[in-house]
Amino acid sequence: MIYFDNAATTLAKPPGVLTAVQQALGSFGAAGRGAHTASLAAGRAIYKARERVAWLLGAPSPQRVAFCANATEALNIVLSSLARPGSHALTTAAAHNSILRPLYRQAERGARMSILPVAADGSIDYAAFADLFEADTNLAVVTHNSNVTGDVYDIARMAEICHAHGALLAVDAAQTAGILPLDMAEMGIDILVFTGHKGLYGIQGTGGLCLAEGVELEPLVVGGSGLHSFDHQHPTLMPERLEAGTANAHGLAALAAGCDYLIEVGVAEVRSQSLVLARHFEAGARRIPGVRIYGGQADVQRSPIVALNVGSEDSAAISDRLDMEYGICTRPGVHCAPLMHEALGTAEQGAVRFSFSHLNTVAEVDKALAALEQVSQTRKRSRCS
Repeated sequence: MIYFDNAATTLAKPPGVLTAVQQALGSFGAAGRGAHTASLAAGRAIYKARERVAWLLGAPSPQRVAFCANATEALNIVLSSLARPGSHALTTAAAHNSILRPLYRQAERGARMSILPVAADGSIDYAAFADLFEADTNLAVVTHNSNVTGDVYDIARMAEICHAHGALLAVDAAQTAGILPLDMAEMGIDILVFTGHKGLYGIQGTGGLCLAEGVELEPLVVGGSGLHSFDHQHPTLMPERLEAGTANAHGLAALAAGCDYLIEVGVAEVRSQSLVLARHFEAGARRIPGVRIYGGQADVQRSPIVALNVGSEDSAAISDRLDMEYGICTRPGVHCAPLMHEALGTAEQGAVRFSFSHLNTVAEVDKALAALEQVSQTRKRSRCS
């Protein structure tokens, strides 16, 4: 099997991640629910994960990192707290449904929202973004890069625009945390949302958000915290404020191990290696008759994602052939990004997404190019027969 679906979840993990999970399963109790050895071991692992995430993403401190199940849950926390009736929130058509659907729900409850269109080449107009702000705009929540085209957006520029209008900027970094260098303070990010099972090389069921100093959110869920059990109200201090219930200490131990690996190797090196593979694949794919590639126009920065179609064939059919005949895993369809596909003109056809890890190899990329060329050729022959 050759795995090119890393934008959905990474399959190949650093050895330390697997070791961390195995050790946690045999030694962790419930963090914050006792002072015995097993409970303390879980608590230490969670705090280690906070430290590593804060260091990698440029959060102000470990206490400003709150964990939850995934980026989707984190975005629901952000939007349920800030996109309230009487307020106005912005996003872009590049957004994933983990942004769009909570925003639509908040709009049904009385919030107002505007969506910046995406051009047919996948780009956005920053001047048009600035024009969307109104007197009651308090939040823009945007994706760092398109999970369809891999195009990376200028977050620092968007932060300047938001702050000039007195609004907060929340960034969905599910696709870029661990793959592109991130620094909240340097980039002007007020809220950064991440997931653990993609570029951070953790496992599924982990994610969270980082808050700049002075930014406070209301909890989405309240309940047990291990603190102040006689109080009627949930604790208000971070990170317990946003972390009701028993934490996934086993998953967070894996996340800490993935972060340790990235700190050792270096995010810049990870990005360089994965982009070499993505560019090698894209250059080869552009030479195959019938292949059309989306995004990547002009000098826009990219993450290691290449989305394409082969003629007018349904993307699911192409992806299925790559899997069944060649053992190559890709992601077809609309990738939970409907507005982006509408802009690209692929709402019906979808697209076949190849997403690369630095743990992939050039040999795997070459096999994928050979398979894609054969699929294109047999497609043409079958249409002529």
